[in-house]
Order: sequence, then C-alpha cells, then structure tokens
Amino acid sequence: MAASRTRPLVSRIWRFAWRVAAYLIVGSILWVVAYRFVPPPFTLTMLRDVAGGHSVSKDWMPLSKIDPNMARAAIAAEDVKFCTHHGFDRQAIEAAIKRNARVNAKRRGVLRGGSTISQQTAKNAFLWQGGGYVRKGLEAWFTLLIETIWGKHRIMEVYLNVAETGIATYGVNAGSKHYFGHDASAMSPTEAARMAAVLPLPKKREATIPKGFTRRYGNSIAARIGVVRNDRLDSCLR
Repeated sequence: MAASRTRPLVSRIWRFAWRVAAYLIVGSILWVVAYRFVPPPFTLTMLRDVAGGHSVSKDWMPLSKIDPNMARAAIAAEDVKFCTHHGFDRQAIEAAIKRNARVNAKRRGVLRGGSTISQQTAKNAFLWQGGGYVRKGLEAWFTLLIETIWGKHRIMEVYLNVAETGIATYGVNAGSKHYFGHDASAMSPTEAARMAAVLPLPKKREATIPKGFTRRYGNSIAARIGVVRNDRLDSCLR
C-alpha cells in the first residue's frame, strides 16, 4: 500500500517540476524576444547600485549612432572573433583556464575570463555579477538565445548600452559624457580605446586620465582598432 501511495506522489512531483521548467524556458524566451525590440529598462547590476545608495546614470543610444570606433575597440579588447563565433570561443576559454591555473599556482596576477561579448551581454542584461555554476549555466542558455533571436548587431547594441562604464554609470553614451564631455556619436580611437580599457573593472579604472596598466592597455587597444577595421573583423555590424 505504501508503495502504491508513493508512486502518485512521485508522479505529481515530476509533473510539477516539468511544468516549472517549461514555464521558465518559455518565460526566458519571451524575455529575450522582448529585449530584441525594447531596450532593457534595468538590470540586476543597476539594482545593486541603487541598493548601495547610488543614482544610476544611463542614456541609451542606438548602435547606428554610436561611433564605429567604440564597437571596434570592444572587439579589439574583448572578442576578436565576435563576428565569426556562435556565442562561445572555445580557444579563449581554454587559454583563460590555463592562464588562471598558473595565476592560482603562483598566487599572484589577475584572473581573466574567456567570455565572449555575447556571453557578457547575456550576463549583463539578464543575470547577476559573480561566478558559480548556476550563473554560468544560465549565462550559456541566454547566450544561445540571444545569438539565435537577436543576432550580432543587436548583441553589440545591448552590450554597449548596458555594460558598466563607471561607478553607477552604464553604457558607452553615459560613459562618454562622464569622461569626455560629449556623447558617444563622435569618439576618437583614443577615447573609444580608453573606454574599452575601463570595461573589465569599471569601478576601479577611469578613462579621463588613465594611469599605469589602464593607460598601457588603452594604447594597445587603440593600436588594434585599425586592424579590426582593415581586416573587417566588425563586418557583421556594417
């Protein structure tokens, strides 16, 4: 009798679990479809800043109006295979794992990720900052969705508008106004490169008068912007 009562209970639990999973899958797809046409109004990272007492600064600008130097700088700094991969760069991930293993072994240096711009966009638009297997798994799911539903042009547009560019400052347009005193429609290669150099650590780096590593990294990105243009590494955005 006990076994006969257990089977219906287990069956109900499984049906409930499948129903919840179906709702989450459909809900996430609808969420991504909505952001295909509507700018993300807020992100969890922005909410964290608000909870910390900051006033969020953001000013959406369509990719068609953002200076092409900015997208090229982002590709040069973050993801040179952006236009050719399907959301993930296996070689970059493997290289990051090997490098981080050496850093951990020596207990010095900076840990680096192998995330593509697509992965970073999925994280910034839909998820929270930080690590963990759950977050990374959700990031992979949303990356697949935006690659399929949005396409490269929209991915870059959302990335450049929701990425943190300073303390409680989001998007390259708000960042350009903050650092350079003008919007992102006319950025010099140097300005775009400095902005891209800030993106990995926006709360600790600044683009107006960068120093040390940020200055050197910005100069390196600026030198590669021409390579991105000439080699048409940004062809999917043209």
